[in-house]
Amino acid sequence: MSQNGRTLVAGVGNVFFGDDGFGAEVVRRLAKVPLPPDVEVADFGIRGAHLADELLGGYDTLVLVDAVGRDAPSGTVFVIEPDPHDLARELGAQGFDPASVLELARTLGSALPRVLLVGCVPAVLEERPGLSPAVEQAVEEAVRLIPRFLEHTRREEDTWSPASF
Repeated sequence: MSQNGRTLVAGVGNVFFGDDGFGAEVVRRLAKVPLPPDVEVADFGIRGAHLADELLGGYDTLVLVDAVGRDAPSGTVFVIEPDPHDLARELGAQGFDPASVLELARTLGSALPRVLLVGCVPAVLEERPGLSPAVEQAVEEAVRLIPRFLEHTRREEDTWSPASF
């Protein structure tokens, strides 16, 4: 790990916009899972300024959890390490621009962390609460996956990549 080894797992997305609530539900369930003490889990919704402020606390890794616009079946879960400038395109940003959040954090004095994205392809993106059945199943997959890859990155950070997991 780098300087302090801290990781922030941040759920992002709009819970009132169908499957865009994927990130919020994953972190809600992850909060009940034993994780290393240097891993923080929080739901930021579409509050980018709050996430930028949290990054000032010094994290080496930021794991964003959200719905992703990918050409794959609904409910497919991805772990990717996107270019931070391409995050808005990856996430489809329902009121949340992660590249701007990272730039704000940098402007405020934060060292930018390594950014990983745990994303799920949505089935329903429309104004309504609740997840589709495919994305509900994907939540369980993500809750099992995130602790495993966090542990893997701690053991083999120099050689680990999303493609190797």
